[in-house]
Amino acid sequence: MSLARLRVANNAGIITGARAYRIHGQASDAGGAFFAAVGRGGRLAGSILPHRINSRRMKPASENVPLTYKLAGVDIEAGDSMVDQIKHLCQRTYGPRVLGKYGGFAGMLRLDFNEKLFARNYHEPVLIACTDGVGTKIKIAAQMKKYDTIGIDLVAMSVNDLIVQGGEPLLFLDYLAVHKLDPEITTQMVKGVSDGCLQAGTALLGGETAEMPAVYAPGEFDMAGFAVGVVERKKILDGADVQIGDSIIGVASSGLHSNGYALVRKICFDKLGLSPQDHIPELGTTLGDELLKPTRIYVNAIATLLKKYKAIKVVKAMSHITGGGLPGNIPRVLPAGLGAKLKRSAWTIPPIFKFLQTHGPVDADEMFNVFNMGIGFVIVVRPFYTRSILTHLRSAGEKAVFLGKVKKATGEAVIEWS
Repeated sequence: MSLARLRVANNAGIITGARAYRIHGQASDAGGAFFAAVGRGGRLAGSILPHRINSRRMKPASENVPLTYKLAGVDIEAGDSMVDQIKHLCQRTYGPRVLGKYGGFAGMLRLDFNEKLFARNYHEPVLIACTDGVGTKIKIAAQMKKYDTIGIDLVAMSVNDLIVQGGEPLLFLDYLAVHKLDPEITTQMVKGVSDGCLQAGTALLGGETAEMPAVYAPGEFDMAGFAVGVVERKKILDGADVQIGDSIIGVASSGLHSNGYALVRKICFDKLGLSPQDHIPELGTTLGDELLKPTRIYVNAIATLLKKYKAIKVVKAMSHITGGGLPGNIPRVLPAGLGAKLKRSAWTIPPIFKFLQTHGPVDADEMFNVFNMGIGFVIVVRPFYTRSILTHLRSAGEKAVFLGKVKKATGEAVIEWS
């Protein structure tokens, strides 16, 4: 269990933040976070010092009320209550790989296992790890007081990155930081994380919840997620095999996903003066519901696609379309000297992007450089298999389209449009 982390603001002896409640669901008092700040020199010590106390700043003995962790801003009982409430949300994500009991100091997961129904063993395993957050989309959740879907975004942003290398996600860890711990609200946040883990087939193996009233204003919070996965070394996808003429397939997003929300909020709230509760005819729903649509998780569709073609390497590269859009993320998986020619007419851009572009206004190039524009994931494949892969993805419930071809890059222009 991580120990309390004290942040000292000045020599007035103010505790501005301390922590910690759970790793793998374990509640803990962080160990009695008291200290003294003394004199003009500002020396700090781990206990109350019997000397160099400035008596002019001391209150009379009658006003020296015994302090508690709760009075300092951290409610251990609320933390214990929250831990009890989220127990089943963690446990429902456990598969046969998870070892140990709920409430340990760390989560454990075995890489290989030999049960008849779930046998899975690796010959040359390579671990994949990534981390991400959800940016200022959390501001929308806070405005709407709707906290049970933002955790899906948190999981999606990491696991969608992880599968780009051809791996499978094994475990997920979350970090939640709040002004004041409300067990009901925090449980809703963790429920979203748990829902995302179920969609991705990964275990919510642990987490941390930090109550920091001196860091976050009332109602504010932040989230971060960490994913670990595995891939056989010979099956790593790094784009090295991509050639001129390979097909580029796009898989639809569910909306904005979790990128560009600084610009979204600037347009919708600062410029237009809208509220999340406002119904937007062009969107067919309220603004808040549109902006809070969870990021789509592509793990199952991609995992089944990769398993379908075991004898030959059909999928050569993949890209998760996040900040930077299609122009910023496709080149990341192409070898030097290669580019892509994409058809803008290949898919219908969802209404939310047209709404933002019109009311910004925002130039078309800027829109494509900031947002996913309706394409959340890209797959580069052997041309011969284009049709069969499109069919597979669509049968898996994804909206997939043929976007274009890999070509020789022309100067600095890696992405061209037709």
